[in-house]
Amino acid sequence: MVLVIAVAWKLYQLIKAPHDRPLRAVTLCLVCAGMAFPFGQAAGRRVVDSAAGPGTALLLQNVLLLGAVYWLMCFYLHSASDQHQGRVRARWEAVPLVVAVAVISIAAVATPRSVEDRMYETADMRVTPVAVFYVVAGLYLAYALASALPWTWRYARMSTRQLATGLWLAAAGMAGMVAADVIRLVLVVFRWRGNPVPPVLTFSAGLLLAIAIPLFVIGITYPGLVTRIAALRIWRNHRRVYWRLHPLWTALHEVYPEDALHRVPVGLWSDRLSLRGVHRRYYRRVIECRDGLVRISPYVAQLGVHDDKTGTSSPALLAEHLRTALRTYAAGRPTPSTAVPMAMPHTDDLDADVQQLVVLADALRQE
Repeated sequence: MVLVIAVAWKLYQLIKAPHDRPLRAVTLCLVCAGMAFPFGQAAGRRVVDSAAGPGTALLLQNVLLLGAVYWLMCFYLHSASDQHQGRVRARWEAVPLVVAVAVISIAAVATPRSVEDRMYETADMRVTPVAVFYVVAGLYLAYALASALPWTWRYARMSTRQLATGLWLAAAGMAGMVAADVIRLVLVVFRWRGNPVPPVLTFSAGLLLAIAIPLFVIGITYPGLVTRIAALRIWRNHRRVYWRLHPLWTALHEVYPEDALHRVPVGLWSDRLSLRGVHRRYYRRVIECRDGLVRISPYVAQLGVHDDKTGTSSPALLAEHLRTALRTYAAGRPTPSTAVPMAMPHTDDLDADVQQLVVLADALRQE
C-alpha cells in the first residue's frame, strides 16, 4: 500500500513536470520498487515460474530492485550536478548496473533446473550459480545504496525541518538496507562454504530489510505528504468560509449583480471538482462582498453610523443597519455623498478582513 500510494503521487507530480530529471529519477525508482513487489510474493512467483521456468520471478524481482537503486543514485547525480554532467555520470553509472544484471541473468540460467528452491532463506548456496546470483546482486545493491546514503545525510543536514524529517527517515531506511545487505552477503559466503548459519541470523536480516524499505519509501514521500495535508486544511477552510459568507454575498448580490467578477469560462463540472476551483470561488466571494459593502456604505452612513475603523461595532447592530441600507437603496433613493468603513479588521491582512466579513455574515444569518 505504501508503494502504491507513493508511485501514484510521484506519477502525478511527473505528469505536471515531465522535464524535471530528479523527479523523474525518484519516480522511476519507486516504479521499479513497486513492480518488483509482486514477484516477491508466493502467488506471483508461482504464476511467473510456471509460465517461464523456475527462478524467473526471482530474477525479475532482483533486476527491478537493481534498477530502483540505480535510479536512486541518478536522483542525486541530477540534483548535485548540472544537467549535462548529471547525464554523463548517470550513463557511466549504468555500466556496473548492466554488468550486474548480465551476471545474475547468466547465473540464473546456469542454475540446474533441478534446483527448484532458489529463495534466499532456504536455497542451497552450495550450488555455485545460486551463490553468485546473490553475491553479485547484493554487491550492487550495497554499492548503490552506500553511494546515495552520504548525499541523503548531507541534504538532511542542510534542509528545512519538514524536508529534513523526510530525508532523515530515508537515510535511516537506506542505512538499514545497507546493513541488511552486508549481513546477507556474509551469510551467503558462509553457506556457500558449507558452514551452517543459525536461522535467527537469516530471519533478522530479512526483518531489518522489511522494516528499512517502507521506512525509505515513507521518507522520500513525507515532505510531499505533509504539504498536501496542509493544502487540504486550507482547502477545507476556504470551502467552509465560502458557504459562511453566503448570506452576506446573497444580500449584496441582489442589489449589485453587476459587481460579480466574471472570468474566462471553464467547464462547470471541472471547476466544481477541481481543488483549485474552491480557492477561486473563495477569493471571488470575499472580493465581491467587500466591494458590495463599499458601495452600500454611504446608505449605512446616512443612518447615523459612525466610522468603524477598528471593527468594534456590534455585529448584530451592523447587520440591522446593513439590511436597512439595502432596503433604502432598493427603494431608488439617491446615493449619499458620505461613506463609512464597515466590518473593518484590526490588522491589515486578508485573513483578518475575511474574519470580519464572516462575523457580519453570521449575524445576517441569525436574523
